[in-house]
Amino acid sequence: MSGAGAGVVEAKLAELGLTLPEVVPPLAAYQPAVRSGVYVYTAGQLPMVEGKLTLTGKVGAEVTAEEAKDAARICALNALAAVKSVAGDLDRIARVVKVVGFVASASDFTGQPGVINGASELLGAVLGDKGVHARSAVGVAVLPLDAPVEVEIQVELVG
Repeated sequence: MSGAGAGVVEAKLAELGLTLPEVVPPLAAYQPAVRSGVYVYTAGQLPMVEGKLTLTGKVGAEVTAEEAKDAARICALNALAAVKSVAGDLDRIARVVKVVGFVASASDFTGQPGVINGASELLGAVLGDKGVHARSAVGVAVLPLDAPVEVEIQVELVG
């Protein structure tokens, strides 16, 4: 997906050793991203690579916080792919407005903010000041397909 429309943001991804993946197809009745005016809202993105979850289970039980943080990074990369699918070019991002992260957590796990830092840090590394955002990090009992983490983003586009 990094051919036509590749610009500064995708060059930064490449510099970081990352490639923008194909958009993850919806698992149910929704769109991966929707544009409304100058905003793009993504659906929750799971840590899918080439159509498969990278790991499953609850954070603090079967999945370590560090593994989940890496998974949140993959979720953010998938969210950027979803944004590009409706914006046409990631260089149109004026800023990331909000990130919402869900962490499937063992009952005693309280490190959700650290897990979702994986997504926040990726967005900052790729977008610089445009990647600074408001955020929620929420612990939940279970996520689709037994994923350990799910991330959605909202971005504002340049006019």
